[in-house]
Amino acid sequence: MKTPECIWNAHALLGEGPMWSVREQALYWVDILGHRLHRYSPSEGRRTWQFDEEVTAVVERTEVDELILTRRHGFARFDPKTETLTPLLQLETDIPTNRFNDGKCDRLGRFWAGTMDFGCEQPTGSLYCLSPDLRCERMDSGYAVTNGPAWSADYSTMYHNDSVNGRVYAFDFDLKSGAISNKRIFLQFSEEDGSPDGMTTDADGGLWIAHWGASKLTRHDPQGNVLHTITLPCSQITSCAFGGPDFRTLYITSAANGLSPGQLEREPLAGGLFALEIEIAGLPANQFRG
Repeated sequence: MKTPECIWNAHALLGEGPMWSVREQALYWVDILGHRLHRYSPSEGRRTWQFDEEVTAVVERTEVDELILTRRHGFARFDPKTETLTPLLQLETDIPTNRFNDGKCDRLGRFWAGTMDFGCEQPTGSLYCLSPDLRCERMDSGYAVTNGPAWSADYSTMYHNDSVNGRVYAFDFDLKSGAISNKRIFLQFSEEDGSPDGMTTDADGGLWIAHWGASKLTRHDPQGNVLHTITLPCSQITSCAFGGPDFRTLYITSAANGLSPGQLEREPLAGGLFALEIEIAGLPANQFRG
């Protein structure tokens, strides 16, 4: 494969959550610790919104030109045109050391998002599912850092990451009800592989995983075997998403937070947004149906 190109050296403290908007032909992504939402359009350029607290994941609403964001302690609607932010639901306000982290929608428009410990140490994080009617249910617990989720091509399996322990879990997934069961370890990474961070699925059922601390992305088959490895010029790779008119552009986010001055000198593109044209097609991001 070709070498990924840095298309926006944003120096993000914690770049995350890339999401391609089909209706806008643009990529949204966040800098969680910088409290920023970014938008990159190949035709229109760059735009950034600054918030007063963390913004951690972003999805689109169906039929409405609005976004749904996860913030420090809950969900909110955001209209990029008017810059209007409307809180929807607050969670875990009784755990001030927690915040939301990664999240995505499933095919039926439910928004799955996880929480984590600010210090990345205490297993106080949980995985939540927000239904279109705004009912929110805690689906799993016991994580220091949650990341993902992603689904198999037939939506029979959901993947979710326990980043601190280097594990990718698999669950049996009932698409109709949203129920998860039969939690098991799908992949266990070694220290040299870094920590599994954000991930996405391609049209052929391959699971792409970002490796925090290991300067790479890997693509896995349904049995967990590594099919492809993409090396990047910075160590803290955080997530990936497919975009472009044919979904053959792989967008990759990274982070600069925690790197020493010497590391930053060696990794001048840390916190940048990367793009790579590949032959494998991805899938459009699911939208929130609420």
